[in-house]
Amino acid sequence: MVTFQLIAEDRATRARAGVLHTAHGPVETPVFMPVGTQATVKALTQEMLEELDARIVLANTYHLFLRPGEHVIRELGGLHRFMAWDRAILTDSGGYQVLSLAPLRTVHEEGVHFQSHLDGSRHVLTPERAIEIQVALGSDVLMVLDECVGNPAERAEAERAVRLTTAWARRSKVRFEQLRAEGLLTPAALFGIIQGSLYADLRRRSMEELLEIGFDGYAIGGLSVGEEKSAMLDMVEYVAELMPRQHPRYLMGVGTPADLIESVRRGVDMFDCVLPTRNARNGQVFTSCGPLNIKNAAYARDPRPLDEECACRVCRRYSRAYIRHLYASGEILSAILCTYHNLHFYLDTMRKIRQAIVLGNFAEFAQEFLRRYQEGRSAS
Repeated sequence: MVTFQLIAEDRATRARAGVLHTAHGPVETPVFMPVGTQATVKALTQEMLEELDARIVLANTYHLFLRPGEHVIRELGGLHRFMAWDRAILTDSGGYQVLSLAPLRTVHEEGVHFQSHLDGSRHVLTPERAIEIQVALGSDVLMVLDECVGNPAERAEAERAVRLTTAWARRSKVRFEQLRAEGLLTPAALFGIIQGSLYADLRRRSMEELLEIGFDGYAIGGLSVGEEKSAMLDMVEYVAELMPRQHPRYLMGVGTPADLIESVRRGVDMFDCVLPTRNARNGQVFTSCGPLNIKNAAYARDPRPLDEECACRVCRRYSRAYIRHLYASGEILSAILCTYHNLHFYLDTMRKIRQAIVLGNFAEFAQEFLRRYQEGRSAS
Protein backbone atom coordinates (compact mmCIF):
# COMPACT_ATOMS: atom_id res chain seq x y z
CA MET A 1 0.00 0.00 0.00
CA VAL A 2 0.98 3.62 -0.58
CA THR A 3 0.39 5.65 2.57
CA PHE A 4 0.68 9.31 3.56
CA GLN A 5 2.01 10.52 6.90
CA LEU A 6 1.72 14.11 8.13
CA ILE A 7 4.91 15.24 9.90
CA ALA A 8 4.35 18.93 10.68
CA GLU A 9 1.87 21.75 10.08
CA ASP A 10 2.79 25.42 10.09
CA ARG A 11 0.87 27.45 12.67
CA ALA A 12 0.84 30.74 10.75
CA THR A 13 -0.27 29.26 7.40
CA ARG A 14 -1.84 26.08 6.03
CA ALA A 15 1.57 24.70 4.95
CA ARG A 16 2.26 21.06 5.88
CA ALA A 17 5.14 18.64 5.66
CA GLY A 18 4.67 14.91 5.25
CA VAL A 19 5.92 11.68 3.71
CA LEU A 20 4.31 9.68 0.92
CA HIS A 21 5.45 6.09 1.48
CA THR A 22 5.68 4.11 -1.78
CA ALA A 23 7.03 0.73 -2.84
CA HIS A 24 9.94 2.61 -4.43
CA GLY A 25 10.90 4.65 -1.44
CA PRO A 26 9.63 7.54 0.68
CA VAL A 27 8.75 10.87 -0.92
CA GLU A 28 8.96 13.86 1.40
CA THR A 29 6.33 16.54 0.83
CA PRO A 30 5.83 19.27 -0.23
CA VAL A 31 7.39 17.84 -3.37
CA PHE A 32 7.99 18.97 -6.94
CA MET A 33 7.84 16.15 -9.49
CA PRO A 34 10.00 16.62 -12.61
CA VAL A 35 7.97 15.89 -15.73
CA GLY A 36 9.15 12.86 -17.70
CA THR A 37 6.22 12.61 -20.11
CA GLN A 38 7.72 9.95 -22.38
CA ALA A 39 9.65 8.09 -19.67
CA THR A 40 12.41 10.68 -19.72
CA VAL A 41 12.97 14.08 -18.16
CA LYS A 42 14.15 15.95 -21.24
CA ALA A 43 17.89 16.68 -21.42
CA LEU A 44 18.79 14.73 -18.25
CA THR A 45 19.88 11.18 -17.51
CA GLN A 46 18.48 9.19 -14.62
CA GLU A 47 21.90 9.47 -12.93
CA MET A 48 21.52 13.26 -13.01
CA LEU A 49 18.05 13.03 -11.46
CA GLU A 50 19.45 10.83 -8.70
CA GLU A 51 22.24 13.31 -8.13
CA LEU A 52 19.59 16.03 -7.79
CA ASP A 53 17.80 13.74 -5.31
CA ALA A 54 14.53 13.64 -7.21
CA ARG A 55 12.44 11.04 -5.39
CA ILE A 56 9.48 10.91 -7.79
CA VAL A 57 8.94 11.76 -11.47
CA LEU A 58 5.82 12.06 -13.60
CA ALA A 59 5.15 10.09 -16.79
CA ASN A 60 2.15 10.25 -19.10
CA THR A 61 -0.30 7.46 -19.86
CA TYR A 62 -1.45 8.90 -23.20
CA HIS A 63 2.04 9.23 -24.67
CA LEU A 64 3.36 5.89 -23.41
CA PHE A 65 0.20 4.12 -24.61
CA LEU A 66 0.87 5.40 -28.13
CA ARG A 67 4.64 4.85 -28.05
CA PRO A 68 6.11 2.35 -27.30
CA GLY A 69 2.84 0.86 -25.95
CA GLU A 70 2.11 -0.38 -22.45
CA HIS A 71 2.44 -4.02 -23.56
CA VAL A 72 6.05 -3.44 -24.61
CA ILE A 73 6.83 -1.76 -21.30
CA ARG A 74 5.12 -4.51 -19.31
CA GLU A 75 7.03 -7.22 -21.20
CA LEU A 76 10.27 -5.44 -20.32
CA GLY A 77 9.49 -5.46 -16.60
CA GLY A 78 7.40 -2.32 -16.15
CA LEU A 79 8.14 1.36 -16.41
CA HIS A 80 10.67 1.46 -13.55
CA ARG A 81 12.87 -1.18 -15.18
CA PHE A 82 12.22 0.14 -18.71
CA MET A 83 13.52 3.61 -17.86
CA ALA A 84 16.09 2.37 -15.29
CA TRP A 85 14.52 4.35 -12.45
CA ASP A 86 14.05 2.66 -9.09
CA ARG A 87 12.34 5.58 -7.36
CA ALA A 88 8.66 6.51 -7.39
CA ILE A 89 6.63 7.30 -10.52
CA LEU A 90 3.27 9.06 -10.84
CA THR A 91 1.43 8.63 -14.13
CA ASP A 92 -1.08 11.17 -15.37
CA SER A 93 -4.14 9.56 -16.93
CA GLY A 94 -4.07 11.52 -20.18
CA GLY A 95 -6.91 13.81 -19.13
CA TYR A 96 -4.92 16.94 -19.90
CA GLN A 97 -4.41 15.72 -23.46
CA VAL A 98 -8.20 15.69 -23.71
CA LEU A 99 -7.88 19.47 -23.49
CA SER A 100 -4.58 20.13 -25.26
CA LEU A 101 -5.30 17.91 -28.28
CA ALA A 102 -8.84 19.21 -28.76
CA PRO A 103 -8.81 19.16 -32.60
CA LEU A 104 -8.00 15.43 -32.56
CA ARG A 105 -10.60 14.18 -30.07
CA THR A 106 -14.27 14.00 -29.12
CA VAL A 107 -15.56 13.38 -25.62
CA HIS A 108 -18.37 10.88 -24.96
CA GLU A 109 -19.88 9.30 -21.87
CA GLU A 110 -17.90 6.15 -22.72
CA GLY A 111 -14.58 8.00 -22.80
CA VAL A 112 -12.42 9.96 -25.22
CA HIS A 113 -12.26 9.12 -28.91
CA PHE A 114 -9.06 10.51 -30.44
CA GLN A 115 -6.63 10.35 -33.30
CA SER A 116 -2.98 9.79 -32.54
CA HIS A 117 -0.91 12.94 -33.02
CA LEU A 118 1.84 10.59 -34.26
CA ASP A 119 0.21 8.69 -37.14
CA GLY A 120 -3.50 9.58 -37.18
CA SER A 121 -4.62 6.15 -35.94
CA ARG A 122 -7.90 6.14 -34.00
CA HIS A 123 -8.24 5.08 -30.36
CA VAL A 124 -10.67 5.17 -27.46
CA LEU A 125 -9.44 5.99 -23.97
CA THR A 126 -11.99 4.98 -21.35
CA PRO A 127 -11.62 5.36 -17.57
CA GLU A 128 -11.12 1.60 -17.30
CA ARG A 129 -8.53 1.57 -20.09
CA ALA A 130 -6.59 4.43 -18.47
CA ILE A 131 -6.33 2.40 -15.26
CA GLU A 132 -5.34 -0.78 -17.12
CA ILE A 133 -2.54 1.05 -18.93
CA GLN A 134 -1.20 2.57 -15.71
CA VAL A 135 -1.33 -0.81 -13.96
CA ALA A 136 0.60 -2.34 -16.87
CA LEU A 137 3.19 0.41 -16.48
CA GLY A 138 3.52 -0.37 -12.77
CA SER A 139 3.02 3.19 -11.52
CA ASP A 140 3.24 4.03 -7.82
CA VAL A 141 0.53 6.70 -8.09
CA LEU A 142 -2.25 6.39 -10.68
CA MET A 143 -4.60 9.18 -11.73
CA VAL A 144 -8.23 8.74 -12.75
CA LEU A 145 -9.30 9.87 -16.21
CA ASP A 146 -10.91 13.31 -16.03
CA GLU A 147 -12.17 16.00 -18.36
CA CYS A 148 -10.15 19.17 -18.07
CA VAL A 149 -11.61 22.38 -19.56
CA GLY A 150 -9.76 25.62 -20.19
CA ASN A 151 -10.47 28.91 -18.44
CA PRO A 152 -12.56 30.93 -18.68
CA ALA A 153 -15.21 28.22 -19.11
CA GLU A 154 -18.94 28.61 -19.47
CA ARG A 155 -20.79 27.24 -16.47
CA ALA A 156 -22.53 24.56 -18.54
CA GLU A 157 -19.17 23.35 -19.85
CA ALA A 158 -17.66 23.26 -16.36
CA GLU A 159 -20.73 21.48 -14.97
CA ARG A 160 -20.53 18.81 -17.65
CA ALA A 161 -16.83 18.32 -16.89
CA VAL A 162 -17.63 17.76 -13.20
CA ARG A 163 -20.39 15.27 -14.04
CA LEU A 164 -18.17 13.32 -16.45
CA THR A 165 -15.15 13.46 -14.14
CA THR A 166 -17.18 12.03 -11.26
CA ALA A 167 -18.68 9.28 -13.41
CA TRP A 168 -15.27 8.39 -14.81
CA ALA A 169 -13.70 8.51 -11.34
CA ARG A 170 -16.25 5.98 -10.08
CA ARG A 171 -15.55 3.65 -13.03
CA SER A 172 -11.79 4.11 -12.53
CA LYS A 173 -12.08 3.11 -8.87
CA VAL A 174 -14.13 0.01 -9.73
CA ARG A 175 -11.56 -1.15 -12.29
CA PHE A 176 -8.69 -0.36 -9.91
CA GLU A 177 -10.25 -2.56 -7.21
CA GLN A 178 -11.00 -5.35 -9.70
CA LEU A 179 -7.35 -5.47 -10.77
CA ARG A 180 -6.27 -5.43 -7.14
CA ALA A 181 -8.58 -8.39 -6.38
CA GLU A 182 -7.14 -10.26 -9.37
CA GLY A 183 -3.63 -9.81 -8.00
CA LEU A 184 -2.55 -7.74 -11.00
CA LEU A 185 -1.92 -4.55 -9.06
CA THR A 186 1.42 -3.78 -7.45
CA PRO A 187 1.27 -1.58 -4.32
CA ALA A 188 -0.10 1.66 -5.69
CA ALA A 189 -2.30 4.64 -4.86
CA LEU A 190 -5.21 6.00 -6.88
CA PHE A 191 -5.88 9.76 -6.86
CA GLY A 192 -9.16 11.46 -7.76
CA ILE A 193 -9.16 14.78 -9.63
CA ILE A 194 -11.31 17.76 -8.63
CA GLN A 195 -12.74 19.81 -11.49
CA GLY A 196 -15.16 22.74 -11.65
CA SER A 197 -13.24 25.56 -13.34
CA LEU A 198 -13.57 28.81 -11.34
CA TYR A 199 -17.03 28.01 -9.94
CA ALA A 200 -16.76 27.47 -6.19
CA ASP A 201 -19.99 25.50 -5.88
CA LEU A 202 -18.93 23.13 -8.69
CA ARG A 203 -15.54 22.61 -7.06
CA ARG A 204 -17.28 21.78 -3.78
CA ARG A 205 -19.64 19.37 -5.55
CA SER A 206 -16.72 17.69 -7.30
CA MET A 207 -14.82 17.30 -4.02
CA GLU A 208 -17.82 15.90 -2.16
CA GLU A 209 -18.59 13.39 -4.91
CA LEU A 210 -14.98 12.18 -4.98
CA LEU A 211 -14.98 11.81 -1.19
CA GLU A 212 -18.03 9.56 -1.47
CA ILE A 213 -16.12 7.31 -3.87
CA GLY A 214 -12.97 7.39 -1.73
CA PHE A 215 -9.41 7.78 -3.01
CA ASP A 216 -5.88 7.58 -1.62
CA GLY A 217 -5.19 11.19 -2.55
CA TYR A 218 -6.89 14.12 -4.25
CA ALA A 219 -5.70 16.42 -7.02
CA ILE A 220 -6.82 19.88 -8.09
CA GLY A 221 -7.12 19.84 -11.86
CA GLY A 222 -8.22 22.46 -14.35
CA LEU A 223 -6.11 25.36 -13.08
CA SER A 224 -3.23 27.22 -14.74
CA VAL A 225 -5.16 26.79 -18.00
CA GLY A 226 -5.87 30.40 -18.91
CA GLU A 227 -7.13 32.10 -15.75
CA GLU A 228 -5.53 35.05 -13.95
CA LYS A 229 -2.97 34.15 -11.30
CA SER A 230 -5.05 35.67 -8.51
CA ALA A 231 -8.08 33.61 -9.57
CA MET A 232 -5.97 30.45 -9.57
CA LEU A 233 -4.63 31.07 -6.07
CA ASP A 234 -8.07 31.98 -4.73
CA MET A 235 -9.44 28.68 -6.04
CA VAL A 236 -6.47 26.71 -4.70
CA GLU A 237 -7.12 28.19 -1.26
CA TYR A 238 -10.84 27.43 -1.44
CA VAL A 239 -10.43 23.84 -2.63
CA ALA A 240 -7.52 23.00 -0.33
CA GLU A 241 -9.67 23.86 2.68
CA LEU A 242 -12.20 21.26 1.50
CA MET A 243 -9.64 18.51 1.02
CA PRO A 244 -9.20 15.86 3.73
CA ARG A 245 -6.31 16.57 6.09
CA GLN A 246 -4.90 13.02 6.17
CA HIS A 247 -4.60 12.61 2.40
CA PRO A 248 -2.01 14.08 0.02
CA ARG A 249 -3.10 17.14 -1.96
CA TYR A 250 -1.77 17.51 -5.51
CA LEU A 251 -2.01 20.67 -7.64
CA MET A 252 -1.60 19.58 -11.24
CA GLY A 253 0.50 21.49 -13.76
CA VAL A 254 1.67 24.32 -11.47
CA GLY A 255 3.95 26.23 -11.68
CA THR A 256 6.51 29.01 -11.15
CA PRO A 257 8.68 29.11 -8.01
CA ALA A 258 6.35 31.80 -6.63
CA ASP A 259 3.33 29.59 -7.42
CA LEU A 260 4.88 26.76 -5.39
CA ILE A 261 5.44 28.99 -2.36
CA GLU A 262 1.93 30.45 -2.53
CA SER A 263 0.29 27.07 -3.02
CA VAL A 264 2.24 25.42 -0.19
CA ARG A 265 1.07 28.34 1.96
CA ARG A 266 -2.50 27.27 1.09
CA GLY A 267 -1.94 23.62 2.03
CA VAL A 268 -0.82 21.85 -1.17
CA ASP A 269 1.63 18.90 -0.95
CA MET A 270 2.50 17.87 -4.52
CA PHE A 271 3.31 19.70 -7.76
CA ASP A 272 4.41 19.06 -11.32
CA CYS A 273 5.12 21.44 -14.17
CA VAL A 274 7.10 21.56 -17.42
CA LEU A 275 8.37 25.11 -16.75
CA PRO A 276 11.83 24.27 -15.36
CA THR A 277 12.62 21.89 -18.22
CA ARG A 278 10.82 23.60 -21.11
CA ASN A 279 12.06 27.07 -20.19
CA ALA A 280 15.60 25.75 -19.80
CA ARG A 281 15.60 24.58 -23.41
CA ASN A 282 14.50 28.09 -24.40
CA GLY A 283 17.30 29.78 -22.47
CA GLN A 284 15.48 30.82 -19.28
CA VAL A 285 16.85 29.81 -15.90
CA PHE A 286 15.34 30.32 -12.47
CA THR A 287 17.43 31.93 -9.74
CA SER A 288 17.03 33.19 -6.19
CA CYS A 289 16.73 36.68 -7.70
CA GLY A 290 14.11 35.80 -10.28
CA PRO A 291 14.24 34.32 -13.80
CA LEU A 292 17.20 35.08 -16.05
CA ASN A 293 17.18 34.87 -19.86
CA ILE A 294 20.64 33.59 -20.73
CA LYS A 295 20.20 34.42 -24.42
CA ASN A 296 20.34 38.16 -23.64
CA ALA A 297 23.41 39.95 -25.02
CA ALA A 298 24.11 41.39 -21.57
CA TYR A 299 25.55 38.02 -20.51
CA ALA A 300 27.98 37.61 -23.42
CA ARG A 301 30.95 38.57 -21.23
CA ASP A 302 29.50 37.78 -17.81
CA PRO A 303 31.88 35.54 -15.81
CA ARG A 304 29.39 34.91 -12.98
CA PRO A 305 27.46 31.65 -12.51
CA LEU A 306 23.77 31.48 -13.34
CA ASP A 307 22.96 32.05 -9.65
CA GLU A 308 25.69 33.22 -7.31
CA GLU A 309 23.89 31.57 -4.37
CA CYS A 310 23.40 28.21 -6.07
CA ALA A 311 25.58 25.23 -5.15
CA CYS A 312 24.65 23.01 -8.13
CA ARG A 313 27.42 21.54 -10.27
CA VAL A 314 26.54 23.90 -13.15
CA CYS A 315 26.90 27.04 -11.05
CA ARG A 316 30.10 25.75 -9.47
CA ARG A 317 31.77 25.28 -12.84
CA TYR A 318 30.26 27.24 -15.74
CA SER A 319 29.80 30.96 -16.44
CA ARG A 320 26.83 32.81 -17.85
CA ALA A 321 29.01 33.82 -20.80
CA TYR A 322 29.82 30.21 -21.65
CA ILE A 323 26.23 28.99 -21.33
CA ARG A 324 25.02 31.92 -23.43
CA HIS A 325 27.60 30.95 -26.07
CA LEU A 326 26.28 27.37 -26.04
CA TYR A 327 22.70 28.57 -26.44
CA ALA A 328 23.58 30.99 -29.28
CA SER A 329 25.52 28.21 -31.01
CA GLY A 330 22.62 25.76 -30.79
CA GLU A 331 24.66 23.34 -28.69
CA ILE A 332 22.77 20.56 -26.87
CA LEU A 333 24.88 21.18 -23.77
CA SER A 334 23.01 24.46 -23.23
CA ALA A 335 19.75 22.56 -22.66
CA ILE A 336 21.48 20.04 -20.40
CA LEU A 337 23.14 22.63 -18.17
CA CYS A 338 20.12 24.92 -17.94
CA THR A 339 17.77 22.01 -17.22
CA TYR A 340 20.06 20.63 -14.54
CA HIS A 341 20.29 24.02 -12.85
CA ASN A 342 16.54 24.69 -13.06
CA LEU A 343 15.60 21.35 -11.52
CA HIS A 344 18.22 21.83 -8.82
CA PHE A 345 16.68 25.22 -8.04
CA TYR A 346 13.15 23.78 -7.87
CA LEU A 347 14.10 20.74 -5.79
CA ASP A 348 16.35 22.75 -3.50
CA THR A 349 13.55 25.28 -2.99
CA MET A 350 11.24 22.44 -1.97
CA ARG A 351 13.86 21.14 0.48
CA LYS A 352 14.08 24.59 2.06
CA ILE A 353 10.28 24.78 2.22
CA ARG A 354 10.06 21.42 4.01
CA GLN A 355 12.77 22.45 6.45
CA ALA A 356 11.04 25.78 7.18
CA ILE A 357 7.73 24.03 7.88
CA VAL A 358 9.34 21.55 10.27
CA LEU A 359 11.23 24.35 12.05
CA GLY A 360 8.06 26.45 12.29
CA ASN A 361 9.27 29.44 10.30
CA PHE A 362 7.68 28.89 6.90
CA ALA A 363 5.82 32.23 6.90
CA GLU A 364 9.09 34.13 7.34
CA PHE A 365 10.87 31.97 4.76
CA ALA A 366 8.08 32.49 2.21
CA GLN A 367 8.03 36.25 2.72
CA GLU A 368 11.78 36.58 2.23
CA PHE A 369 11.86 34.18 -0.75
CA LEU A 370 9.08 36.05 -2.55
CA ARG A 371 10.57 39.46 -1.77
CA ARG A 372 13.93 38.56 -3.30
CA TYR A 373 12.42 36.64 -6.20
CA GLN A 374 9.96 39.39 -7.15
CA GLU A 375 12.49 42.19 -6.72
CA GLY A 376 14.96 40.38 -8.92
CA ARG A 377 12.26 39.66 -11.48
CA SER A 378 11.32 43.35 -11.62
CA ALA A 379 14.96 44.35 -12.09
CA SER A 380 15.67 41.81 -14.85
